[in-house]
Amino acid sequence: MSERSEPIFNVPAAVVATVVALVGVHAFRMLMLTDEQDMKFLLAFAFIPARYDMDLVVGGSFPGGFGADLWTFFTYAFLHADLLHIGLNLAWLLPFGTALARRFGTWRYVAFMLVVAAAGAFAHLISHPGAMVPMIGASAAISGAMAAALRFVFQRGGPLGVWRGEANNEDAYRVPAASLMATLRDPRFLAFLGVWLGLNALFGIGSISIGEPGQQIAWQAHIGGFLAGFFLFNAFDPVGRRGASDARA
Repeated sequence: MSERSEPIFNVPAAVVATVVALVGVHAFRMLMLTDEQDMKFLLAFAFIPARYDMDLVVGGSFPGGFGADLWTFFTYAFLHADLLHIGLNLAWLLPFGTALARRFGTWRYVAFMLVVAAAGAFAHLISHPGAMVPMIGASAAISGAMAAALRFVFQRGGPLGVWRGEANNEDAYRVPAASLMATLRDPRFLAFLGVWLGLNALFGIGSISIGEPGQQIAWQAHIGGFLAGFFLFNAFDPVGRRGASDARA
Protein backbone atom coordinates (compact mmCIF):
# COMPACT_ATOMS: atom_id res chain seq x y z
CA MET A 1 0.00 0.00 0.00
CA SER A 2 1.43 3.37 -0.97
CA GLU A 3 1.57 6.10 1.67
CA ARG A 4 0.43 9.65 1.16
CA SER A 5 1.78 11.90 3.86
CA GLU A 6 0.14 15.17 2.75
CA PRO A 7 -3.31 14.40 1.32
CA ILE A 8 -4.71 17.82 2.20
CA PHE A 9 -2.40 19.37 -0.42
CA ASN A 10 -3.27 16.82 -3.10
CA VAL A 11 -5.99 19.03 -4.58
CA PRO A 12 -8.34 17.50 -7.20
CA ALA A 13 -8.22 18.91 -10.72
CA ALA A 14 -11.78 20.24 -10.40
CA VAL A 15 -10.81 22.37 -7.41
CA VAL A 16 -7.61 23.54 -9.11
CA ALA A 17 -9.74 24.57 -12.10
CA THR A 18 -12.08 26.47 -9.75
CA VAL A 19 -9.14 28.34 -8.23
CA VAL A 20 -7.74 29.15 -11.67
CA ALA A 21 -11.14 30.43 -12.83
CA LEU A 22 -11.63 32.66 -9.78
CA VAL A 23 -8.10 34.06 -9.90
CA GLY A 24 -8.21 34.42 -13.70
CA VAL A 25 -11.44 36.41 -13.68
CA HIS A 26 -10.14 38.69 -10.94
CA ALA A 27 -6.82 39.22 -12.73
CA PHE A 28 -8.66 39.99 -15.98
CA ARG A 29 -10.77 42.65 -14.27
CA MET A 30 -7.85 44.23 -12.43
CA LEU A 31 -5.31 44.18 -15.27
CA MET A 32 -7.31 44.41 -18.48
CA LEU A 33 -10.33 46.59 -17.76
CA THR A 34 -10.61 50.28 -17.08
CA ASP A 35 -12.80 51.41 -14.20
CA GLU A 36 -15.63 52.17 -16.61
CA GLN A 37 -15.30 48.80 -18.36
CA ASP A 38 -15.18 47.01 -15.01
CA MET A 39 -18.40 48.70 -13.93
CA LYS A 40 -20.11 47.50 -17.11
CA PHE A 41 -18.67 44.03 -16.49
CA LEU A 42 -20.11 44.02 -12.96
CA LEU A 43 -23.51 45.17 -14.18
CA ALA A 44 -23.54 42.30 -16.68
CA PHE A 45 -22.26 39.49 -14.43
CA ALA A 46 -22.82 40.43 -10.77
CA PHE A 47 -26.08 39.53 -9.05
CA ILE A 48 -28.32 42.61 -8.70
CA PRO A 49 -31.77 42.11 -7.10
CA ALA A 50 -33.07 45.25 -8.84
CA ARG A 51 -32.96 43.33 -12.14
CA TYR A 52 -36.05 41.46 -11.00
CA ASP A 53 -38.09 44.45 -9.85
CA MET A 54 -40.20 45.62 -12.77
CA ASP A 55 -40.83 48.96 -11.08
CA LEU A 56 -37.10 49.70 -11.15
CA VAL A 57 -36.08 48.27 -14.51
CA VAL A 58 -36.87 50.75 -17.25
CA GLY A 59 -36.09 50.03 -20.89
CA GLY A 60 -33.61 47.25 -20.14
CA SER A 61 -31.44 49.40 -17.88
CA PHE A 62 -29.09 46.53 -16.98
CA PRO A 63 -26.68 45.02 -19.54
CA GLY A 64 -27.25 41.48 -20.70
CA GLY A 65 -31.04 41.51 -20.85
CA PHE A 66 -32.92 38.28 -20.23
CA GLY A 67 -29.74 36.18 -20.52
CA ALA A 68 -28.15 38.05 -17.65
CA ASP A 69 -31.32 37.55 -15.61
CA LEU A 70 -30.39 33.86 -15.73
CA TRP A 71 -26.60 33.68 -15.82
CA THR A 72 -26.00 36.15 -12.99
CA PHE A 73 -27.40 33.57 -10.56
CA PHE A 74 -24.10 31.78 -11.22
CA THR A 75 -21.58 34.27 -12.62
CA TYR A 76 -21.59 36.52 -9.55
CA ALA A 77 -19.68 33.77 -7.73
CA PHE A 78 -16.67 34.25 -10.04
CA LEU A 79 -16.27 37.93 -9.12
CA HIS A 80 -14.50 39.33 -6.07
CA ALA A 81 -13.97 42.76 -4.60
CA ASP A 82 -10.24 42.56 -3.86
CA LEU A 83 -7.35 40.23 -3.05
CA LEU A 84 -8.45 39.84 0.58
CA HIS A 85 -11.93 38.80 -0.51
CA ILE A 86 -10.71 36.19 -2.99
CA GLY A 87 -7.95 35.02 -0.64
CA LEU A 88 -10.37 34.27 2.19
CA ASN A 89 -12.70 32.42 -0.14
CA LEU A 90 -9.88 30.30 -1.56
CA ALA A 91 -8.74 29.46 1.97
CA TRP A 92 -12.19 27.96 2.67
CA LEU A 93 -12.58 26.43 -0.79
CA LEU A 94 -9.41 24.34 -0.70
CA PRO A 95 -10.27 22.06 2.26
CA PHE A 96 -14.02 21.80 1.78
CA GLY A 97 -13.98 21.82 -2.02
CA THR A 98 -11.30 19.14 -2.00
CA ALA A 99 -13.35 16.89 0.28
CA LEU A 100 -16.43 17.36 -1.89
CA ALA A 101 -14.70 16.91 -5.26
CA ARG A 102 -13.02 13.71 -4.07
CA ARG A 103 -16.37 12.30 -3.04
CA PHE A 104 -18.59 13.59 -5.85
CA GLY A 105 -16.24 13.49 -8.82
CA THR A 106 -15.79 16.35 -11.25
CA TRP A 107 -19.23 16.72 -12.83
CA ARG A 108 -21.25 16.26 -9.65
CA TYR A 109 -18.95 18.74 -7.92
CA VAL A 110 -19.41 21.33 -10.68
CA ALA A 111 -23.19 20.88 -10.79
CA PHE A 112 -23.45 21.04 -7.01
CA MET A 113 -21.41 24.22 -6.75
CA LEU A 114 -23.54 25.92 -9.40
CA VAL A 115 -26.77 24.88 -7.67
CA VAL A 116 -25.72 26.14 -4.24
CA ALA A 117 -24.41 29.37 -5.78
CA ALA A 118 -27.86 29.91 -7.31
CA ALA A 119 -29.47 29.12 -3.94
CA GLY A 120 -27.31 31.79 -2.31
CA ALA A 121 -28.34 34.31 -4.96
CA PHE A 122 -32.01 33.46 -4.42
CA ALA A 123 -31.64 33.94 -0.67
CA HIS A 124 -30.07 37.33 -1.32
CA LEU A 125 -32.86 38.23 -3.74
CA ILE A 126 -35.68 37.52 -1.30
CA SER A 127 -33.86 39.27 1.57
CA HIS A 128 -32.88 42.35 -0.50
CA PRO A 129 -35.76 42.96 -2.93
CA GLY A 130 -35.01 45.78 -5.33
CA ALA A 131 -31.45 46.33 -4.09
CA MET A 132 -29.21 48.10 -6.58
CA VAL A 133 -25.91 47.07 -4.96
CA PRO A 134 -24.25 44.20 -6.88
CA MET A 135 -23.51 41.02 -4.94
CA ILE A 136 -20.28 39.22 -5.82
CA GLY A 137 -18.15 36.42 -4.40
CA ALA A 138 -18.00 32.64 -4.12
CA SER A 139 -18.85 32.58 -0.41
CA ALA A 140 -22.38 31.22 -0.86
CA ALA A 141 -21.17 28.35 -3.04
CA ILE A 142 -18.34 27.60 -0.63
CA SER A 143 -20.81 27.66 2.28
CA GLY A 144 -22.80 25.01 0.42
CA ALA A 145 -19.67 22.91 -0.05
CA MET A 146 -18.89 23.30 3.63
CA ALA A 147 -22.37 22.11 4.66
CA ALA A 148 -22.18 19.11 2.32
CA ALA A 149 -18.72 18.13 3.53
CA LEU A 150 -19.90 18.23 7.14
CA ARG A 151 -22.33 15.42 6.28
CA PHE A 152 -19.41 12.96 6.00
CA VAL A 153 -16.08 14.37 7.24
CA PHE A 154 -16.83 13.50 10.88
CA GLN A 155 -17.62 9.87 10.08
CA ARG A 156 -15.28 7.17 11.39
CA GLY A 157 -12.55 6.58 8.82
CA GLY A 158 -13.52 9.78 7.00
CA PRO A 159 -11.44 12.68 5.68
CA LEU A 160 -10.56 14.07 9.11
CA GLY A 161 -8.80 10.78 9.79
CA VAL A 162 -6.84 11.18 6.56
CA TRP A 163 -5.68 14.66 7.49
CA ARG A 164 -4.41 13.25 10.79
CA GLY A 165 -2.74 10.31 9.04
CA GLU A 166 -5.17 7.85 10.67
CA ALA A 167 -7.12 6.59 7.64
CA ASN A 168 -6.67 5.39 4.07
CA ASN A 169 -6.80 8.30 1.64
CA GLU A 170 -8.79 6.52 -1.07
CA ASP A 171 -11.47 5.04 1.16
CA ALA A 172 -11.97 8.03 3.46
CA TYR A 173 -13.99 10.00 0.92
CA ARG A 174 -16.30 7.05 0.27
CA VAL A 175 -17.53 6.49 3.82
CA PRO A 176 -21.34 6.52 4.07
CA ALA A 177 -22.65 9.91 5.14
CA ALA A 178 -24.53 10.45 8.34
CA SER A 179 -28.27 10.95 8.04
CA LEU A 180 -29.74 14.42 8.38
CA MET A 181 -30.95 13.73 11.91
CA ALA A 182 -27.68 12.14 12.99
CA THR A 183 -25.76 15.12 11.64
CA LEU A 184 -28.04 17.55 13.48
CA ARG A 185 -27.38 15.64 16.73
CA ASP A 186 -23.60 15.51 16.26
CA PRO A 187 -21.99 17.92 18.78
CA ARG A 188 -19.04 18.50 16.43
CA PHE A 189 -21.37 19.64 13.67
CA LEU A 190 -23.37 21.78 16.09
CA ALA A 191 -20.20 23.41 17.43
CA PHE A 192 -18.98 24.20 13.92
CA LEU A 193 -22.42 25.48 12.94
CA GLY A 194 -22.64 27.66 16.04
CA VAL A 195 -19.28 29.33 15.35
CA TRP A 196 -20.09 29.79 11.65
CA LEU A 197 -23.54 31.27 12.34
CA GLY A 198 -22.06 33.49 15.03
CA LEU A 199 -19.49 34.91 12.62
CA ASN A 200 -22.18 35.55 10.02
CA ALA A 201 -24.32 37.27 12.65
CA LEU A 202 -21.40 39.53 13.59
CA PHE A 203 -20.84 40.36 9.94
CA GLY A 204 -24.55 41.08 9.58
CA ILE A 205 -24.69 43.60 12.44
CA GLY A 206 -21.38 45.17 11.44
CA SER A 207 -19.36 44.13 14.49
CA ILE A 208 -16.77 42.57 12.16
CA SER A 209 -15.86 44.01 8.80
CA ILE A 210 -13.71 42.74 5.95
CA GLY A 211 -12.31 44.90 3.20
CA GLU A 212 -12.90 48.57 2.62
CA PRO A 213 -15.38 50.62 4.65
CA GLY A 214 -18.87 50.45 3.19
CA GLN A 215 -18.51 46.92 1.86
CA GLN A 216 -21.27 44.67 3.17
CA ILE A 217 -21.14 40.93 3.79
CA ALA A 218 -24.01 39.12 2.05
CA TRP A 219 -24.58 36.81 5.01
CA GLN A 220 -28.09 35.87 3.86
CA ALA A 221 -26.54 34.40 0.72
CA HIS A 222 -24.11 32.44 2.88
CA ILE A 223 -27.02 30.99 4.83
CA GLY A 224 -28.91 30.16 1.63
CA GLY A 225 -25.92 28.37 0.15
CA PHE A 226 -25.27 26.49 3.40
CA LEU A 227 -28.86 25.27 3.74
CA ALA A 228 -28.97 24.21 0.10
CA GLY A 229 -25.71 22.29 0.47
CA PHE A 230 -26.87 20.58 3.64
CA PHE A 231 -30.26 19.47 2.38
CA LEU A 232 -29.34 18.77 -1.27
CA PHE A 233 -26.28 16.68 -0.41
CA ASN A 234 -28.13 13.37 -0.83
CA ALA A 235 -29.29 14.32 -4.33
CA PHE A 236 -25.65 14.53 -5.50
CA ASP A 237 -23.95 11.96 -3.28
CA PRO A 238 -22.86 8.86 -5.24
CA VAL A 239 -22.02 6.90 -2.08
CA GLY A 240 -24.57 4.65 -0.39
CA ARG A 241 -25.94 6.04 2.83
CA ARG A 242 -26.02 4.46 6.27
CA GLY A 243 -29.12 2.75 7.44
CA ALA A 244 -30.86 4.36 10.38
CA SER A 245 -29.57 1.72 12.81
CA ASP A 246 -25.95 2.32 11.79
CA ALA A 247 -26.01 6.12 11.97
CA ARG A 248 -23.70 7.63 14.55
CA ALA A 249 -24.52 10.86 16.32
